[in-house]
Formats: sequence, structure tokens, C-alpha cells
Amino acid sequence: MTPDPMTVHPLPAFDRVVFLKPLVTSPAIEVGEYTYYDDPQHAKEFEGRNVLYAYGPERLVIGRYCAIATGTRFLMAGAEHPTMGVSTFPFTMFGGQWAEQTLDIVTAMPSRGDTVVGNDVWFGFGATVLPGVQIGDGAIIAAGAIVTSDVPPYTIVGGNPARPLRQRFDDADVDLLRRAAWWHCPPSSSRGTRG
Repeated sequence: MTPDPMTVHPLPAFDRVVFLKPLVTSPAIEVGEYTYYDDPQHAKEFEGRNVLYAYGPERLVIGRYCAIATGTRFLMAGAEHPTMGVSTFPFTMFGGQWAEQTLDIVTAMPSRGDTVVGNDVWFGFGATVLPGVQIGDGAIIAAGAIVTSDVPPYTIVGGNPARPLRQRFDDADVDLLRRAAWWHCPPSSSRGTRG
């Protein structure tokens, strides 16, 4: 039987595994069906503990069927500090006269945009994704990787900063998988596609 994507604990014997879609409440975070997070202590606290510095308009969008290991963190654009002035201190966020006098500096900062994770992406333990990164479908992010730039579909990256280690399949197969987009099939028909 296919699990209900709105069930918090899809594996009743393992409270450490949660589907994220029913847990996320922030309009700045979108998570697709069947994407799960595994954490032995704080599984239900993903939104507050793993999506950090979400102060601005940028969004975090995570596709379907992603596997996210303990300690994976998504740093949002609110973590960035102004570097064009005499100080990197974020005066504006503390309000009052500071905000009035420094708002022009903050509004002039370029945004890297939304952080977007494709479908069927696997994040290893303790991976970190920086603001505005685009991660393609089928990618694998190695444990401890610091992802500072875009990751092509079906590519394995690792290190600090994360660099491509290898492509999972040859170009023709990657193209075929991307066109097939199995993650959009009804759950009962997508089971046989995984190898």
C-alpha cells in the first residue's frame, strides 16, 4: 500500500522519519509529496532548525521524493550581510534609526533568488546548501558537502565547496530520465522505476 503523503510518520516504528509536506507551515517553504527528513531527535522541527535565516522574500522549494539526512541545512538569503558599506553589521534588521539610515544599503544588495531543489535528490548527513542554489533532479549531495553553486541533474557533488564528483548516468540516460519525470506519475506506478 502506498503511504499517504500527508502522514507525518510514514514509518510508524521510526519517529525519526517524517514526511515534510504536512509539517511545513511557512509560505516561504514549499515541499513536494513524499520528501522525507530523518533525524533521531528533531525530525518534526525541520522548518525551524534546518531552514535558517529566512528573513527575506526568497523561497525554498524542494521537489518530490527527496531524501534529506540529519543535519542538512538550507541557508537562506537573510544570512547574507551587506559588504558594500563600511561595515558588514546588519544594522537594518534591528529597526529604528539604524534601519532608516541603512535601508538603502540593504535594498541595493543583489539577491541570488530562490533556492530550488529538484525531485529525487538525496542529501547526505550534515550537507549545507547556500542561498539561491539550484539543485537538479536526481542529484546526490554527499555528507558534509557545502553547496555554493548550482548542481546539474543526476550529478554527485561533495566537498567544501561542493564540486562534481561524477555524473550518475551518461548524458543520453540523464536526458531520458528527465523527460520521463517519473516523480509526476501516480505513486503506485512509480515504484518500478527505481533501480
